[in-house]
Amino acid sequence: MPPRRPTTKGFARTASLLTQKIRKASESRGFAQSRLLTNWAEVVGDDAAAISRPVEVSYGRGGMGATLTLLTTGANAPILEMQKEQLRVRVNAVYGYNAIARVRVTQTAATGFAEGRVAFEHAPKKAVKAHDPALRAQATKNAAHIGDDGLRDALARLGENILNKQNN
Repeated sequence: MPPRRPTTKGFARTASLLTQKIRKASESRGFAQSRLLTNWAEVVGDDAAAISRPVEVSYGRGGMGATLTLLTTGANAPILEMQKEQLRVRVNAVYGYNAIARVRVTQTAATGFAEGRVAFEHAPKKAVKAHDPALRAQATKNAAHIGDDGLRDALARLGENILNKQNN
């Protein structure tokens, strides 16, 4: 039997090329677990992930417990302050032991304004429900006595939207 030929033809997977670079970059900020950075939404939940980003893990002089620094905007800081203990428990679940002793919430970047911007995702768009043809007919009938065509069409659309919202 002839020897097996490699199927990749010298190419390597992107993950294998970037793993060491990602680990080095995350460890420079104190993150022993890069999963904390890459899967932040899975670790803390979608609500907390939408308003915060992990910035740094700093270790004290005695080495007993680390401090996780989270970046957020001013309006969301009180929300995160109330959730600090739950966030600490979820982050420690990633580490597998009580690595994080404290969670600190900051509204500015620990390193500088350019590096520490908080990028927030837009809320998912709600599904548009189909309009009821009977409600459209009712709204058109109610606006039929208006003389101006443009105003009549606008009022019919407004009435249809109001009737659709009332039925939901």
